[in-house]
Amino acid sequence: MTLEVNLLYLLIIACEILFWVFLFSGLALRYVFNQQLIGTYVLYTVPFIDLFLLIFSAVDLHKGENATFAHGLAAAYIGFTVAFGLVIIDWADKWFAYKFSGSTRPLEEPTVGWQAVVYEMKVWGRCIIAVFITYGLLSTMVGYINEPSRTEALNIWFKIPFFTIILWFLFGPLWRIIFLSVQTRAATIDFRLPSYGS
Repeated sequence: MTLEVNLLYLLIIACEILFWVFLFSGLALRYVFNQQLIGTYVLYTVPFIDLFLLIFSAVDLHKGENATFAHGLAAAYIGFTVAFGLVIIDWADKWFAYKFSGSTRPLEEPTVGWQAVVYEMKVWGRCIIAVFITYGLLSTMVGYINEPSRTEALNIWFKIPFFTIILWFLFGPLWRIIFLSVQTRAATIDFRLPSYGS
């Protein structure tokens, strides 16, 4: 494994750490230290973390390096952070506002009924968006290099996101639907023992 590949793995981990560091730093500045403007600027820098990772991957390939598993992982990481990043930031912002500014307590995700099913479908929809972004980045890499022998390592990444969609549906929306049907069936069954006259 080359130094560049090792560096790319480390960079992906660093980007994940920086995402949370910048997120909580920005929110702390806004709600704990009452530095609204500075905190907002810090939060605006969060998307640049993904941009930096994207640029690094592009430069690495431009230098003539073969695409590796790490490049595919970087594409998937960017895809999922783009799809879920704003949701996570909004979630954290509401909880910080509740804890430190006296705002209304955020609504927790539904866990029962059709509301839970709808919620899981929305999250699954974001998973699909993330996969499409991943596929877009992967296709761009393959098209840019335009040498199948140099992009062979990316082939597995055209399969992993697809199975991610399937597994996410099985353990997300479908699980909620099955759980809902069990609840509904249980509610219609009378578990009382029959009474017999003496």
